[in-house]
Amino acid sequence: MGYTRLSDANEITARYMDSILIEERLIDSVTADLSIDFLGDKFDMPVMTPAFSHLGNYNGREHNGLEEYSMAAKQCNILNFCGMMENDSFKKLVDTGAKTVRIVKPYADNGKVRDQFAYAEEVGAFGIGMDIDHIFGENGYDVVVGEEMAPQTVDMLHSYVESTKLPFVVKGVLSVSDAVKSADIGAKAIIVSHHHGRLPYAAPPMMVLPKIKKALESRDVKIIVDCGISSGADVYKALALGADAAAVGRSMMQPLEEGGVSGVTDFLKKVGNELRFIMSCTGFEKPEDVDDSALILP
Repeated sequence: MGYTRLSDANEITARYMDSILIEERLIDSVTADLSIDFLGDKFDMPVMTPAFSHLGNYNGREHNGLEEYSMAAKQCNILNFCGMMENDSFKKLVDTGAKTVRIVKPYADNGKVRDQFAYAEEVGAFGIGMDIDHIFGENGYDVVVGEEMAPQTVDMLHSYVESTKLPFVVKGVLSVSDAVKSADIGAKAIIVSHHHGRLPYAAPPMMVLPKIKKALESRDVKIIVDCGISSGADVYKALALGADAAAVGRSMMQPLEEGGVSGVTDFLKKVGNELRFIMSCTGFEKPEDVDDSALILP
């Protein structure tokens, strides 16, 4: 079979993740405890929801997909994320009781950026953040659902951090450079991601993760990974390579569409159960203990 050139970052990411193998360490191991302390709060596992936007009502159900997966996050006691939406929609997510981080797009209308941050804090968001990997499109600055995006400077990002008492998250970090700049502006967390392959030939997040972890070693910044996370094994590999947590993404969509709140809850519990099993089989009792010593890297 001849060589096939690939530019699809999602396929490149999947191949890289699947090339990482795990060895067992059973003697003296105990059942793992998945609970974590994260940004000043306690959660049941280092699995998080994605920052989705624009999900409708599936199969005629009362609540839209964003509301339903927020309810599942509440039931599972995990950190919840959401993306582009207007303020009234965000309020409905907060009202589910899920601890939710609002990720705001880099709108050209900077007043809208600041209004959405302020509103999120006012109604009880757990945190706020900026989606930096939606700044550019093929024809210049990106346009998302009719909204033009704009470049974000270090000074602009720092001003957002200074404007809030909430933890600030930078989403779309895929380099040591952006990770360090995020730490410098006072971000409390970053999401290492290529936003489902927006950049052709984008490096797999787990490939750059160890370098980012090393660069932030002395900084008080939590690291979350997404892109292609669909199982407990994926979360385990992310933790082992330096992440504090991992976010599921499109792998959650089928359970959400078909089963709503219970479908997502069951899916998240399945991911957590597999993570607990693999941690127990490799000698790690807590998520913060997991390192790469049981990985066989490509």
